[in-house]
Order: sequence, then structure tokens, then C-alpha cells
Amino acid sequence: MKEMAALDLRTARRNLGLTQDDLAHLLQCSEATIAKLESGRRLPNIGELSALALIYGRSFEGLFADVFVEVQEDLKSRLGTIPQGGTIARLRANRAHTLERLERRLEGLSPRL
Repeated sequence: MKEMAALDLRTARRNLGLTQDDLAHLLQCSEATIAKLESGRRLPNIGELSALALIYGRSFEGLFADVFVEVQEDLKSRLGTIPQGGTIARLRANRAHTLERLERRLEGLSPRL
């Protein structure tokens, strides 16, 4: 998962004609940090993800499509094996509604973003 995300970051940067130094400047980090992100030795934090999405003009899902698909499949799998809920009726109803919405969202996502 990390390797594909890293390859996507490197490819996206190169396609825009940016150097690692350019990206480091825009993210206010070191060139070594960019190298770690692009080699998969480090995952971006939420601030870096937000900046990368803006710089590359892509959504989180588009920027990390392979990661997103893997997470989607994992969630689908775990959703089918979730333990039974509690005994308080109101909480059970809210929980059931939440799980149903999650299932619909997961089913509504295309397998490849």
C-alpha cells in the first residue's frame, strides 16, 4: 500500500514538472522528507495530504486511489463481521442506521477511482 502511494506521489510530481526541492518548499519541509514520502518510508500527515491534493489538483481518493480501494475492500470485509450491538434501543437504532449508510457508501464507490 505505501509503495503504490509513494509511486503515485512521485509520478504526480514529475508529471507537473516539479522537483523534490520545489515540493519541499511548498510543503515547508526538507527535500529528505519528500524523498521519504516518495520512497514509501514515510506516510504524509493530514496537513501534507491536504497540501498535496491542492498542489496536484486531485482529491485524496484520486491521489491515493490504490490505497483508497484497499481500505474500501477492508471495510467491506469487516462490516460483514461486525459484532452485535448493545442493548439500549436508541443506540441500536442509530448504530444500525450508521452501518447501513456505510454499507451503501461502500457499495456506491467504484472499484477503481
